[in-house]
Amino acid sequence: MKKLSVSLCLILFIIFPMEAFAKKDAVKTNTVIKIPNSVVSISKENTYPNSAQDLPYLEPSKLAKEMLKTSNVPITNPDLIRILNESSISPSKIAIGYRAKIYLGQWPLSYQSTETSANWEYQQINVNRLDNRGGKTAGKLHYVQQAHKRISGGLTANIPNSDAVKKMMMIAAAEKTKLPLSFQTTVGGGTKKNNSYHVSPKQVGYLYAYVPAVNERGRVTYGEVYIVLKGSKRKIEVQNVTQQGIGAYIPIQEHISFKYHPSSM
Repeated sequence: MKKLSVSLCLILFIIFPMEAFAKKDAVKTNTVIKIPNSVVSISKENTYPNSAQDLPYLEPSKLAKEMLKTSNVPITNPDLIRILNESSISPSKIAIGYRAKIYLGQWPLSYQSTETSANWEYQQINVNRLDNRGGKTAGKLHYVQQAHKRISGGLTANIPNSDAVKKMMMIAAAEKTKLPLSFQTTVGGGTKKNNSYHVSPKQVGYLYAYVPAVNERGRVTYGEVYIVLKGSKRKIEVQNVTQQGIGAYIPIQEHISFKYHPSSM
């Protein structure tokens, strides 16, 4: 019985911590951003036709896939994959003693996301006002965009090859949040929404409108990329690998966040 009790305790000790760690990891890896009720879509009402931001997904060619597998460092940069797709390397099978090392330059190789969150009041774009201090019944305040507004996101620091880094960060943030993201979006003047806010007598109502954004943070891996040819063999070799932390604000396209503030002044 003692042996059975000890065995049972060991089994419980092993199982329960493993389940706890599994739950903890699940919380870390799954990013669920719940859109609050104050945020609404204006995809149908926006008077400015924003073009959908196409994420730069790129399927590697057969050659590119073979080359990427040989790399000593993971490579996901779509710009670098495009160069490999456009390349043609056909060394002769009888090229005994043939060697070459081609330098492609220093590249941001991949991006690893560590934190993704939302800033629902990233940038104020409008304020509507209704003065009901002289009224006897409640008034209704509606959102009407008074001016054409263009909102831009960007990286939080200067970083080499920033355009490629922005692409990789947007891909990661969009995959995690499932939100329509773009580093630039526009809300046209005259855009309206039917949402109404009651302004009581003797009060002034203010309705503030904001464009929300995703705050994406992570690490970029850089390295010097070489194509190495040796006889009939070909591979990618990465040297002088470094990492750099980076953050970015990426606006959420075709969405507006409202904040209503009544005042008796």
